[in-house]
Amino acid sequence: MNANVFHGHHNAASYEPFEVGQVQWLRRNGDGGNEALASGVWSVTPDDAPEPFDLTSEEDETIYIVSGHLRIEVLDGETLNLVAGSMASFSKGAKTRWTVIEPTIEFFVYS
Repeated sequence: MNANVFHGHHNAASYEPFEVGQVQWLRRNGDGGNEALASGVWSVTPDDAPEPFDLTSEEDETIYIVSGHLRIEVLDGETLNLVAGSMASFSKGAKTRWTVIEPTIEFFVYS
């Protein structure tokens, strides 16, 4: 793999444990010399997160829901019901509460 090009295929066998659920990294922070940029596929089920969990964005994050259903409440803001085809972007410091409604596959980019 060229140090400037990152590619892969979604493969459940490539997942590794994450804070909640599992992740398949496409690019980790620091790969290619860019400390701020990372991306991958996150898989989470209601069994992984049976209760809503709070998350404060440590960096800018953009997500695309490949399949499933998440409810993300922006604290002191709106509630997003994200299903397949939905996108959202959160700035660093955003305070959110996530509820996993259905098993979900999400593509994410941290920047």
